[in-house]
Amino acid sequence: MHQDPSPPLASSPLPIPSPASPATAASADARPVEAEAEADDSTRPGMLRLASASLAGTAIEFYDFFVYGTAAALVLGPLFFPSFSPLAGTLAAFGTFGVGFLARPLGSAVFGHIGDRYGRRPVLLASLLLTGLATVAVGCVPTYASIGVAAPVLLLLLRFLQGLGLGGEWGGAVLLTAEHAPEQRRGLWSSFPQIGPPVGFLLANGLMLGLSASLSDAQFTSWGWRVPFWAAGLLALAGLWLRRSVEETPQFKALTETGRRAEAPLAEVFRGHWRLLLLTGGALAVAYAVFYTVTTWALAYATERLGLGRTVVLACIMGAVALMGLVTPLVAVLGDRYGRRPLCLAGCTACALLMFPLVALLGTADPLLMTLGFAVALLGMVTMFAVVGAYLPELYAPRIRCTGAAVGYNLGGVLGGALTPIVATALADGPGPPWGVAVYLTGIALLSLGCFALLPETSPLVVRAGSGAGRETEAGAAEAATPA
Repeated sequence: MHQDPSPPLASSPLPIPSPASPATAASADARPVEAEAEADDSTRPGMLRLASASLAGTAIEFYDFFVYGTAAALVLGPLFFPSFSPLAGTLAAFGTFGVGFLARPLGSAVFGHIGDRYGRRPVLLASLLLTGLATVAVGCVPTYASIGVAAPVLLLLLRFLQGLGLGGEWGGAVLLTAEHAPEQRRGLWSSFPQIGPPVGFLLANGLMLGLSASLSDAQFTSWGWRVPFWAAGLLALAGLWLRRSVEETPQFKALTETGRRAEAPLAEVFRGHWRLLLLTGGALAVAYAVFYTVTTWALAYATERLGLGRTVVLACIMGAVALMGLVTPLVAVLGDRYGRRPLCLAGCTACALLMFPLVALLGTADPLLMTLGFAVALLGMVTMFAVVGAYLPELYAPRIRCTGAAVGYNLGGVLGGALTPIVATALADGPGPPWGVAVYLTGIALLSLGCFALLPETSPLVVRAGSGAGRETEAGAAEAATPA
């Protein structure tokens, strides 16, 4: 197993789960990194400015990702797969949607390498630019009626590029806040990037909702659906402007000046931390599954099977997502006080209990009851999701943190996000309520619950209070729980 030569001591901005024995974690060899990483509050850039730049970037990136999901649920099937039946067309559109998730681990590996070798800041700029350009291009792709099979092929390629960019975004954005934040408020500040997905969803679907309400069906199908994709270009420029002056994190500067950056971070992660990587991917699967069930599959199901107007369904979903965004920082504060792991276990348990009520309330076709079902399901999910911005980086050493945390996070996307709309659509094909969807989601929630049960607590305040062993126990916690 690889021995990290430089686990910092208690004054470091982030705890490092050292693969070395806890007794050697506080070696003298660690002191150069500790001294460099320790920053006086007066010299740190303002946390609010950093967190806002991080939130803005993830909101824009997820806007790009979500606008495709909404279009896939509403119009892409008949426009790009016209020879398919309505069900097959929806499945095919969701298939191109899933390709973005398959690309995300690859993007996290590529951008994670950049982040661990060359800095977190370049990741923030490059990932935003790539995703923005790909999204604008989706809005320009001719339909099947114009160029035939080349249309879905181009759609597939651009969705893949979207996934590459988003795969790198999360790791850079989270580390920007986590590695600057004081440890007693790390959960709070690291929750700002976690607010990005609901904000991006509201931006994407707010624009879709406005266009859907103001245009005729013919206008929306002809050109209206393209407008949100074109708007991504302006949002990407705004995001690049916000991030232009972001400073590199103290921990990466320390690793650079002491010559301790990983030469091959992905290989190091797979060689020494593969169990941890699989556990974090499985743990995050429920967040993706629940979120995309509510925001993507439910939209298609309610409009196609229940006969509800897309404006009504989008409004129901947006209300629930807005509540999720508002609650995120509040839950993160609880994570700083009580620890990351208890909230993750509670969130997974809530999701396991809430999936049958979600399907039952959706089946009523009553907008108020549907909104209630969406909101309760997302509140269960966000109980876990709000704290993973601090949790995942704390599980990995700084030299491999951008790669490890991002790849683990995006593996969860493959397990829970890529397949869920496809599987749910297939399971719902039949008379009666789609109880098979509830069974599927409950199973994913139980899988994630088991993975979190095998992960350690990482919150520095909680670990020190509970162990009495100081920094050494905290530094070795993660790897002790997942030996390589």
